[in-house]
Amino acid sequence: MTYPASSPKSLSERRNPAVPEQVIDAVGAAVGRLRYGVVQLTVHEGRVVQLEVTERQRFT
Repeated sequence: MTYPASSPKSLSERRNPAVPEQVIDAVGAAVGRLRYGVVQLTVHEGRVVQLEVTERQRFT
């Protein structure tokens, strides 16, 4: 899939007004806490209803 050439937009410029600020903040906080892992959103009827975070510990 190709996208039209344009300057990169900041996160605030790309936000969908249909996504509540609470969800945006929760996803950002979850990603910010992780070093390795998964952030998974569950959507029902077009609305985010659940956020799950699975953190992995890596040993070398």
